[in-house]
Amino acid sequence: MLSIGELVRKSQSSVFWCMRSLPKPEREAMYTLYAFCRHIDELMIADMPQKEKAGLFRAWREEINNIYDKNVPSTNIGRRIYKNCMRFNLQKESFVTMLDSAELNALKPLIAPNNKTFEQYIYGIAIVPVELSLKIMGESKDSIRQELARNLGTAMLITSILRDIKADAHSNRIYFPAEILEKSGVVIDLPLSMAEDRNIIKAREELAKTAEKNFKKAERMLDKMSRKQYLPLRFINNISRCYFNKMQARGWEIISPKPKIGFWEKLNIVRKTLFS
Repeated sequence: MLSIGELVRKSQSSVFWCMRSLPKPEREAMYTLYAFCRHIDELMIADMPQKEKAGLFRAWREEINNIYDKNVPSTNIGRRIYKNCMRFNLQKESFVTMLDSAELNALKPLIAPNNKTFEQYIYGIAIVPVELSLKIMGESKDSIRQELARNLGTAMLITSILRDIKADAHSNRIYFPAEILEKSGVVIDLPLSMAEDRNIIKAREELAKTAEKNFKKAERMLDKMSRKQYLPLRFINNISRCYFNKMQARGWEIISPKPKIGFWEKLNIVRKTLFS
């Protein structure tokens, strides 16, 4: 079985190396949190019978109970959460919230959710993990953690939604809120039909405005914070911002192919994160 560090390194090596800059306790906790989020993401979209998937989510809820009731966890990630994360006083409710949001998209694919469901999904999938990351990295002020997590998490997940629209549609998912689709003139239909609707450009532009606003707020906050202490979040922001800028530059009417970041571009982003 892969160690947590190996799992993170295999999934996204550049994030792994940015996390390497943290002191060992924070580094191991971040590896563990990242591995948990990756595992839940993969489970959420896994191609398996609904009954089996529901059982796995129930098992994870039991595992979270084990961790916080100080029983012996039954999974490698669960044991690592107990060993690496509990010293940072991460709340049980945060892990439950992440599972709740993942289940919104797991047992039945999200297709044009209403605004309330869309916001709940973003909160658990993106905002909570960023807030937990900030807690691990040492941000003690609740107000700063909550505001930065809300802005950065929202911007990053919306960027992923904009970038992956065609792939998501082929997986029978479309994450754009129904209210935005209807306002833009997109007919609520099958995901692929909505992704290929000529009015989807208006919906993408509308969602991009939200991402841009949140990127700017997050970047203003990060600029005032310790570069070394929050290096992984700076790097993840810069990677996500690069994808967003690429899509904006080529035009929101283009939904495929997905933009890519090459090796040298990524190296430049690493340099920017470290020195600029």
